Amino acid sequence: MTLSVRPRPGESGAVKLEEAPPRVLVVDDEPTLRRTLARLLNSRNMTVLTADDGAQAIALLARESVDVVLVDLMMPNVGGLELLDHVRASHAGVEVIMMTAFGDVETAVKAVRAGAYHFLTKPFRSNDEVVLTVTKAAERRRLVDRALLLERRLEQMEKFGELIGNSSAMQEVYRLAIGVAPTSSTVLILGESGTGKELTARAIHGHSARVSNPFVAVNCSAIPVDLVESELFGHVRGAFTGATATRAGLFESADRGTLFLDEVGDLPPLAQVKLLRALQEGEVKRVGSNETRIVDVRVVAATNVDLRSRIAAGRFREDLYYRLNVVPISLPALRERREDIPLLAYHFLQKYASRSGSQVKKISPDAMRLLAAHHWQGNVRELENAIEHAVVFCRDDTMTPGELPFGRPSNGAPADTAASNGADAPNDTLFELPYREAKEQSLEAFETAYFVRLLQRTQGNVSEAARQAGLDRSNFRRAVKRAGVRVRDDE
Repeated sequence: MTLSVRPRPGESGAVKLEEAPPRVLVVDDEPTLRRTLARLLNSRNMTVLTADDGAQAIALLARESVDVVLVDLMMPNVGGLELLDHVRASHAGVEVIMMTAFGDVETAVKAVRAGAYHFLTKPFRSNDEVVLTVTKAAERRRLVDRALLLERRLEQMEKFGELIGNSSAMQEVYRLAIGVAPTSSTVLILGESGTGKELTARAIHGHSARVSNPFVAVNCSAIPVDLVESELFGHVRGAFTGATATRAGLFESADRGTLFLDEVGDLPPLAQVKLLRALQEGEVKRVGSNETRIVDVRVVAATNVDLRSRIAAGRFREDLYYRLNVVPISLPALRERREDIPLLAYHFLQKYASRSGSQVKKISPDAMRLLAAHHWQGNVRELENAIEHAVVFCRDDTMTPGELPFGRPSNGAPADTAASNGADAPNDTLFELPYREAKEQSLEAFETAYFVRLLQRTQGNVSEAARQAGLDRSNFRRAVKRAGVRVRDDE
């Protein structure tokens, strides 16, 4: 299954992962079975190649790329196990499914332990069993390819500082930020909490001529009202109770560098007046002093509130707003650039897996669907926290829905992910997909939501959940595992 990266029409630099139909190699010395399997898989939108023995398959693999090899265990000359060894050694990532007569099941199990994806016993129980097994193997190959591709994109993509994203919305942010960085113009960064306002400010500083000088950041809403002026502009000894020594303010500390004023809309009125003068005249006056000091400071301000509404309410100076709003940069909410979620998720996965020494390297398709469907009220910061949480609790090399903080509530039972994240309602991205793929994703999302809700209703009791689902316990466990939902092993 080939993955390619190319911009969407009208989206310069934006990345979309596009998937070609799975390529399957059927290897069996029985001509009738080869033809039957080829027709079946072709009818399910798969590209099928055939070989009548292991030697021919090895030769074919040398010149053709495939995702899954469906191979008979017992063949003359080069048999299924030898072919499995060859694929494992020379074609990493290709999944192998063994076909075997019932009497050779023990050997097939050994093959699975040696690296085969699965085995099917002949005669097959149904055509659907064959198609589902091949489809799942191809999906696993696709997952590995996507992870590798995203890793390469993380290494090769044009990033702006620590900002990550290839959506058209982020390309516009890069364009504005890179354009204003070499200048001394004041910048006003707008965006919800967690969208990366400070990262953007740091990136602007890092691409400017001031990069070797200080970058000073302050959250205006975190400073006590009676200390704001002193914090920004400094004070002299004795200027107020507790001023036991003369102290420079943040403007002086940021001289020849950049001062980042986060949540600038929370500044009290008198501090707004002094800030306006500092921006207009390039000079500051310490509290309690009549002496003015010249400073060369580039100001980047940020807010998550509507400053115009605060101006209308008399809580923010209009003249200060226009002085700050020389170059406005609006950061999109994460839910407005969902195509960046896989890239960001793998970036944070690498970051926290490396930091903690965790073995987790991949994100399952079900987990990625939950990430893509989540509302992300806290934006990129919330996504980062979710991935860090999942890395802590993941005990395998693949992250599943159960490790995500909204995949399981605090009582240990599976969470109602459908209710909390809208998993039982189609999201807008589904309508951009081909019918077959959209239907497949919707069905898988339904299965995940169904089992999550059922297990929550039964408080994680597998036997009771299986009874309510109308399945025996072993089939229920297999179905739940296939849906990517974890159950307790001690029940």
